Amino acid sequence: MAAPFEEHDPYLWLEEVEGERALAWVEQRNAESQARLADAPGFTVLRDDLQAILEADDRIPFVVKRGEYFYNFWQDRDHPRGLWRRTTLEEYRKARPEWEVLIDLDALNAEEGENWVWHGAHCLRPESPGAPWRHCLISLSRGGADADVTREFDLVEKRWVEPGFFRPEAKGGLGWIDRDTVYVQTDFGEGSMTRSGYPRIVKQWRRGTPMADAETVFEAEPGDMAVGAMHDSTPGFQRDFVSRARAFYDNELYLRQADGSLTRIEVPNSAHKQVHREWLLVELREPWEVAGTVHPAGALLIADFDAFMGGERELRVLFTPTERTSLSDVTWTRRHLILNVLDDVKHRLYVLTPSEGQWQPEPLAGAPTLGSVSVSAVDDEESDEVFVIVSDYLTPTTLLHGRVGEALEMLKQAPALFDAEGLEVTQHFATSRDGTPIPYFQVARRDLEPSGEHPTLLYGYGGFEVPPLPGYSPGVGRAWLSQGGVYVVANIRGGGEYGPRWHQAALRDQRHKAFEDFAAVAEDLIERGVTSARRLGIQGGSNGGLLVGNMLTRYPQLLGAVVCQVPLLDMRRYHLLLAGASWMAEYGDPESDDWEFLRDVSPYHNLEPGEQYPPMLLMTSTRDDRVHPGHARKMMARMHEQGHEALYYENVEGGHGGAADNRQRAHMQALAFTFLEQRLMKERSD
Repeated sequence: MAAPFEEHDPYLWLEEVEGERALAWVEQRNAESQARLADAPGFTVLRDDLQAILEADDRIPFVVKRGEYFYNFWQDRDHPRGLWRRTTLEEYRKARPEWEVLIDLDALNAEEGENWVWHGAHCLRPESPGAPWRHCLISLSRGGADADVTREFDLVEKRWVEPGFFRPEAKGGLGWIDRDTVYVQTDFGEGSMTRSGYPRIVKQWRRGTPMADAETVFEAEPGDMAVGAMHDSTPGFQRDFVSRARAFYDNELYLRQADGSLTRIEVPNSAHKQVHREWLLVELREPWEVAGTVHPAGALLIADFDAFMGGERELRVLFTPTERTSLSDVTWTRRHLILNVLDDVKHRLYVLTPSEGQWQPEPLAGAPTLGSVSVSAVDDEESDEVFVIVSDYLTPTTLLHGRVGEALEMLKQAPALFDAEGLEVTQHFATSRDGTPIPYFQVARRDLEPSGEHPTLLYGYGGFEVPPLPGYSPGVGRAWLSQGGVYVVANIRGGGEYGPRWHQAALRDQRHKAFEDFAAVAEDLIERGVTSARRLGIQGGSNGGLLVGNMLTRYPQLLGAVVCQVPLLDMRRYHLLLAGASWMAEYGDPESDDWEFLRDVSPYHNLEPGEQYPPMLLMTSTRDDRVHPGHARKMMARMHEQGHEALYYENVEGGHGGAADNRQRAHMQALAFTFLEQRLMKERSD
């Protein structure tokens, strides 16, 4: 029988995002947190240091190539909302390049009385080789929400196109077909959005006509997750595709024919699929039997696209996972395919080149063997040039550039922004409740004594196939490591560290395994003498907020403090709030028998009066239109009602990222680290 609290939620009023009563409650909670944290000694210095780190002039300005120019979006103290700008490769090689500013977002906000946050640019490749890039679709969000507007910008005249393509504020987007035609998926009015809050109709829209008169290309079902369409402009391989996302791991891909008809690409819905030039690439999430051969989950297959669409099923295996390896990413260049493989959460890069039907892997020449490594093509239609980004917990990020098969050149290296002298990174394995080894990285002093008294911050995520990988975090370095803290990242199930099996091991009714893995890492840190329960803090956001919320209710005896950011916490109503319905493939359906296991992992429903919980800091954003701020609000209200120690801070902007600019990011980071310092460091002499 359902408990009365499940039948009647007394805090539903806090789900009214802009409700007067709810915002008054938020203002009061924010004032309490400001008094406890922002007014604490050292807070202002820490916040200013973190903002200076975020706005360092010599950090790497990462770029995207379009034609002869390299484009970058940049935020600093003088331009908090940012500049969209460009330069040449020759200029980019310099320590301080000269940039041509195209859009000054702060100036635009002042001119229009808005609070625009940059959401990106989609630019049309010219039809004639050598012609300048001109037409761009710019996405801007009010306050950082997922919903945004799209406007057209002219790169030659460096101005907004009036009248040009314009999409009003909604979740969705525009994508170029040619200079006078776009695909549009957006809110077309009543009934045009899915239950998840994303577009379910995609149309083809011609310049100079009302968007309402655009031609419908595909209409998904209301219960689907989302729909989209795209045009592949690769010379000689121009094609159009429609994607129907039935659920998070259930996606159909269609080839759109010249007459507008759609032909489904007959591969499993659960697979990642992409078409590049003459090739169809399929990465499996589940086993797939083809012509008597069963290919395992995690395998990467390739086929001739036209032959496959004609009925042939000749598939070549490019990668097969092992117990310790998985495919992290793939990158096409003009003539090569680069595989980024994780081997016990460490990166290995391989180049595959088609030759007489063979794809023999070779290590990428000059690629580093330590740290996290990501690869992107400079222009996969024209060259084999790549950018390679290298980072680890203690080494500032490095940007390499080169051509496949040749030595890589270091283009940029970020400055060291905290003192890493005497620190080291080590990898360890904890044993979860069911015997599974769980890897985790530890950043600490080399001479760390096993006293059990070291303040330790444990971070995790554990969902949606997302693996938290090593990366340089100067904020963690400045605010935590330099203060004597230990930093730990757990690679728990639910993520993608070991491919689909690692993710699927914690899906739906198995979600508890992610929490057991995280608890195993906490216990291992205590058993190894790194820390103790009163010195151990945990941090997680979004799905990671669900993780740390469950750690609070299930393993309070292991913890000294909890930082819970933009979280899911009410698993009874999550599917009714904003984009929540799109995650039912991950968590389950609360309106079915799934509630039997969902209740067990719903922190909001598992709080108990009289229980001794560690202090908690809940953080969210009013403008988060992905994970509803009501989760954090209601959790705080119930903890307050039951007399538990908790603080709450809600940023008025920022979307799911929590902040809209570096000032806000620094403020929120400083709140979190001040809270952790107060709870885990201040009492060390007790």
